Amino acid sequence: MSLHELSLRELGEGLRAKKFSSRELTQHYLGRIGRHDPALNSYITVTADRALAQADAADARLAAGQGSALTGIPLAQKDIFCTSGVRTSCGSKMLDKFIAPYDATIVRKLDGAGMVMLGKANMDEFAMGSSNETSFYGPVKNPWDVERVPGGSSGGSVAAVAAGLAPVATATDTGGSIRQPAALTNLTGIKPTYGRVSRYGMIAFASSLDQAGVVARSAEDAAVVLQAMSGFDPLDSTSVERPVDDYVGALGASIRGLRIGLPKEYFAEGLDPGARACIEAAVKVFEGLGASVREVSLPNAPLSVPTYYVVAPAEASSNLARFDGVRYGHRAEGVHTLEELYKRSRGEGFGAEVQRRIMIGTYVLSHGYYDAYYLKAQKVRRLIYDDFRRAFGEVDLILGPTAQSVAIKLGDKSDDPVAMYLNDIYTIAANLAGIPAMSLPAGFHQDLPIGLQLMGNFFDEGRMLNAAHQYQQATDFHKRWPKGFA
Repeated sequence: MSLHELSLRELGEGLRAKKFSSRELTQHYLGRIGRHDPALNSYITVTADRALAQADAADARLAAGQGSALTGIPLAQKDIFCTSGVRTSCGSKMLDKFIAPYDATIVRKLDGAGMVMLGKANMDEFAMGSSNETSFYGPVKNPWDVERVPGGSSGGSVAAVAAGLAPVATATDTGGSIRQPAALTNLTGIKPTYGRVSRYGMIAFASSLDQAGVVARSAEDAAVVLQAMSGFDPLDSTSVERPVDDYVGALGASIRGLRIGLPKEYFAEGLDPGARACIEAAVKVFEGLGASVREVSLPNAPLSVPTYYVVAPAEASSNLARFDGVRYGHRAEGVHTLEELYKRSRGEGFGAEVQRRIMIGTYVLSHGYYDAYYLKAQKVRRLIYDDFRRAFGEVDLILGPTAQSVAIKLGDKSDDPVAMYLNDIYTIAANLAGIPAMSLPAGFHQDLPIGLQLMGNFFDEGRMLNAAHQYQQATDFHKRWPKGFA
């Protein structure tokens, strides 16, 4: 097997056994990026010199008998995380020349674990999008079909891992931006409980919804990295002070007796028959492993999309107000007044989708509309949370589709924002409730990947990851590679 086909555990074992060095492994991935990324556009910035320096440092640690299970293993960082001395663009012209002066907490944690940063992954501008077509640096292509989208906003992260241009990548999920692209590229992606992973140094889109996570080829790989990323951070006021469970150690447990709920609202009209068939086949696998399956109801789930597209733009309009051409970010030239500076800097620096969401958010927060829209959306958000709370009184995990269908063609929905927003119809509710959720490969339709979604109760990532791992022990979908990239 080639190096890029090995799991994180196998890579770690190979490094410690000196079958190959971190420098050799890093050079292998940098070589693949050079050969394959021009067709995919998964990276915004490749940090080759930094990566090789980190690899040499990792080799020195390993030679001294030190380091962790992740020491010497490369990764891609989504370009939403601040990385000291490296451009952090958030996929936007507004931050095209911004060099972060500090590291995000998860960057610092993964650096501390000895991981090697290959570069910064492409993404929808300010994480606003479901197809990775809103990036200032151009759309990312899906390795399974380069005429299709990889999903968004973490499209660069998933394309890099799916094509073997990184063994694992960080990502963020505000309304499904880890799970939906993972589903469309045959990967495992997990969004942990809100507050489980620090948001410090992650450029904010919607602060009450954003959560950092990971995309990998398997639940086992995701568990190893999530373990290193998680934990309380005093620098993040939304971080939860709670011990981190042993996600890796929990992977060997039987799921016999596990109670799985199927939300009837997720299997209604709109789900592609090919996707439905894959999910139904996956349910039988779980039953074969000893899990019990029953129907549950999330009656307010159909309200998730309109609720999200009031709450998220409202928070975005507040968060993005800091980009005004004065302190940092794009600054328009040849202006004569402060008002002109604001208008032109923001008009030139933000793309159409970001401007659209800022306008929506400003509108729903404005005098006369706050109660009618924003306050009402927050009340519905509570109802969605209550639905999950009741469901988890009956079952341990909730199972359903991640996306309505396979990946769409590039440009298919670019001119229809509402149709694009509906791509996240199955994923948004978990963000509104703050619960952990993940997507894992569940089969193929028309030779394109289909994803299965698992949702768990608060801080139940370990149980969720183990269920996914047991499913992957019984199936081989996650081991399949897109043609031309194996």
